[in-house]
Amino acid sequence: MVEHPILAIDHGDSRIGLACTDMLGIAVHPLATVDRKSGVEDVCGYIKDKGIVHLVVGLPVLKDGSEGESAAKARAFTAEILLTVPELAVSFEDESFTTFDAAAKLHAVGLNAKKQKGVIDQAAAMEILKRYLEKRGEMF
Repeated sequence: MVEHPILAIDHGDSRIGLACTDMLGIAVHPLATVDRKSGVEDVCGYIKDKGIVHLVVGLPVLKDGSEGESAAKARAFTAEILLTVPELAVSFEDESFTTFDAAAKLHAVGLNAKKQKGVIDQAAAMEILKRYLEKRGEMF
């Protein structure tokens, strides 16, 4: 069983989507979208404010299963966070198609592509976190 709360990160070149569980791990919630330039500082602030004990980082895996440049950037970003919060547990989760899945769900509730811009990264982070929890039998 994984400890909560957990913070999930959808790392992008310009924006970073964040989602988290509550203290009991009952639900997954969107948290914020932060700018990449202030990303480490902002994410570390959320980690401290929310009492995060575990970090799940979306890892962009290529079709052949290998890791490319984007995965290296996500790992480097995670390493920067760990310099500030070294006690944090970290897991990586394949983020393939999470943005696509998130966009489809947002579209289903009436948000077109233009309206999704502010929340799509958070929704993708939610998808990453849900996958992680489902694999561990913690989501129903």
